Amino acid sequence: MRRLALPPLAAALLAVACSGAWAGPPTDQLHGRIDRVLEVLQDPALKKDAKTTERRATLRGIAGEIFDFTEVSQRSLGRHWQARTPSERQEFVALFADLLERTYVAKIEGYSGERLVYAGETLDGDQATVRTRIVTKQGTEIPVDYRMFQRDGRWRVFDVNIEGVSLVANYRTQFNAIIVRSSYQDLVTKLKAKQDEGAGSKDTGRRRVESP
Repeated sequence: MRRLALPPLAAALLAVACSGAWAGPPTDQLHGRIDRVLEVLQDPALKKDAKTTERRATLRGIAGEIFDFTEVSQRSLGRHWQARTPSERQEFVALFADLLERTYVAKIEGYSGERLVYAGETLDGDQATVRTRIVTKQGTEIPVDYRMFQRDGRWRVFDVNIEGVSLVANYRTQFNAIIVRSSYQDLVTKLKAKQDEGAGSKDTGRRRVESP
């Protein structure tokens, strides 16, 4: 299964500069977690090879605070979500979250000095869009918009648009193609295969998801 590459997403979560644009609660909460990512990456103790597992587990934990993986999973599975049983939904969320978190950690550890500029936010009830621009070392600007929603007093990301391409829409297209061509179980099998290709529980800080 082809996986969406997310270098800009990883860079966007490593903000080292902020514009003077107005920022409300969604931006504030996103920025606060980005600061925590920076603290982890800049901690001399966690840079040691012996601390790889601890560092990656910490980064995955922060990713779990930034994204609502249940919402991301439901939107990415699209119309096929309704047909899933509670146990199937639980399994799918765990597998998909594992894929996204491992991608996030792998890319973020390759951070090489990109800057993030906040360009403002738009509120629409309990949803918001936080607009940012990634500035590469060559001076190229890449627009990255975070779509967030508020639940239980917290703002969390449910989609990311990178240069106009939706992360959720990208995965929904891939997942739908697999299910229509084969079956939902084939999609689960492919996700498990991706999980097995990953670094494993000792490197990523997450135990392997077993079938219910």
